[in-house]
Amino acid sequence: MDSPATDAVGLAYALYAALASGDRGALDELLHPEFVGETTEGLPLGLGGRYEGPDAMRRSFWGAIGRAYDAAAEPSDVQVLADGRVLVIGRYRGSARSTGTKFEADFVHVLMLRDGQIAGLTQLTDSARWAEALQTTSDIAPSVDLDELTTLTFSVSNGLAHITLDRPDDANAINRAVTRDLRAVAQHCANDPAIRAVLITGKGDRFCAGGDIRLFAGTAHRDLPHLLDEMITDYHVALDTLANLHVPVVCGVQGAAAGGGLGLLHVSDIVVAGDDAKFAVGYSALGLSSDGGNTWFLPRLVGAAKAAQLFFQNRVLTATEALEYGMVSEVVAPSDVSGRALQVAQQLAAGPTQAFANMRGLLRGAWDRTLTDQLDSERRTIVAVAATQDAAEGIAAFTQKRSPEFRNA
Repeated sequence: MDSPATDAVGLAYALYAALASGDRGALDELLHPEFVGETTEGLPLGLGGRYEGPDAMRRSFWGAIGRAYDAAAEPSDVQVLADGRVLVIGRYRGSARSTGTKFEADFVHVLMLRDGQIAGLTQLTDSARWAEALQTTSDIAPSVDLDELTTLTFSVSNGLAHITLDRPDDANAINRAVTRDLRAVAQHCANDPAIRAVLITGKGDRFCAGGDIRLFAGTAHRDLPHLLDEMITDYHVALDTLANLHVPVVCGVQGAAAGGGLGLLHVSDIVVAGDDAKFAVGYSALGLSSDGGNTWFLPRLVGAAKAAQLFFQNRVLTATEALEYGMVSEVVAPSDVSGRALQVAQQLAAGPTQAFANMRGLLRGAWDRTLTDQLDSERRTIVAVAATQDAAEGIAAFTQKRSPEFRNA
């Protein structure tokens, strides 16, 4: 008679066989009526998220995958955990149907079983690999050539990407070139697997004054809406890309951060500010509304009442107030901002990258989840991350009283 572990392993292999062959009948038998799927946040085509019920998973996830990709999940290691769940490690192989681009992406799946069926699946995979396969040559941000950037400097060293706003004579204000450059480097960061942390700073005595008011004033009024539409479209793509990176982002703020420039703080995980820094939105003084994600982030960070005060009364916050409001992580002397932000970013770049990626997803996703869903996501994620070599190294280093050497594995 087969053991429960043998049955569990058999169910796992049956699932991958059914998916590979597109056997709808087999999937109906394998999936529990209360099946729930949790897929990787950041997958293209809006595929990342929660799917409740076998039909939702089949139609909205596996079906959408099949329409966009010719790909299969190839398990290489299947293990039954002590609590009866099944850990599957493997690799997706295939190509995107629209571009023909081949890709490979490692995965970790955790299967939950109930009554002899599969009641849940948690998926972790490299979403950037899936996104790259869908991109045409014109869509893909080219490898960043420092000679082609006109408003930023960008470098990658020892796993740390450093983005520096470089319009110091204009308070690093955001113009059309800035938004194009930011979109390019953000997409590069998303597509470069060597990057393990990102640092954002500004050159000169002010971090970012927001939109370039002189540009707006010099633009014919009839042309301003089109200009803003182009600028903000690229800028918001850059912010969304940075917010959804699978690596931590650090920001160093000196002098002032205002308007849309605050968006770069919002998409960062750690913000180091000089004690002379000032923070403001300032839109109503210009007769404008908002961009940069401010109306989404600020109510969540500071509360609805304080956010309304910032927007309607144009209140300017000191660094100490911004720290109290939760907009920045720490305040240091102005001369120490660059050094401290770099130190933090370097520490994160040397950390457990896959654990950080999942921490980032959990923290940002928590704003839109119930406690019950968040607890479930935490449980599933930590089980999956426990399978990484970095987890083994971290536990070994702790017990051996030495510093861990994480390798993003």
